[in-house]
Amino acid sequence: MLRQLYDRTLALATHRHAIWFLAIIAFFESSIFPIPPDLIMIPMILAAPSRAWKIASVCLVASVLGGVLGYAIGVYAFSEVGRPLLELLGKSGEMASFNQQFVDVGFWAVLAAGLTPFPYKVITIMSGWTGLPMTIFLLASVISRGLRFFLVAALLWKYGEPIRHFVEKRLGLVFAAIILLLFLTYGASGLL
Repeated sequence: MLRQLYDRTLALATHRHAIWFLAIIAFFESSIFPIPPDLIMIPMILAAPSRAWKIASVCLVASVLGGVLGYAIGVYAFSEVGRPLLELLGKSGEMASFNQQFVDVGFWAVLAAGLTPFPYKVITIMSGWTGLPMTIFLLASVISRGLRFFLVAALLWKYGEPIRHFVEKRLGLVFAAIILLLFLTYGASGLL
């Protein structure tokens, strides 16, 4: 089932209304959808490099707005919607111990999830559930999602198809290494 969803999502990149599909996928990926918007964004940019910045902008705005939906799920419907969604994603076991730690490092958690392969939707729901201030959530979301989508757009715009494999397979790991390095550097000194 997931493979069919993946294939359908990828096929949307060539549709004449692809930008709207991208916005919808980016919006729902931030709260409930399992397929990342990169899968439609990458082929769209490769097909029209001159539109890379518009495509990244649409992805950023829709993703952050979808993150607000995830935050609202955490605030208003965690028991009814959020908890079953996290259970479906296999992340329910960590909820209790994660709560206080999350509030303590909420900005960095949102930043890390927005950049790395960790499911951003988990963090959006947890942000609302734990009561992370909305301003911190939005700031970290705009920074992380902006970095992610605009870096992908810049790499594809500049290098095209030859960089595609790196972006699809390794960019998330590079971001994860950077976040880990920041955490080890600044977290150890008590700045987090």
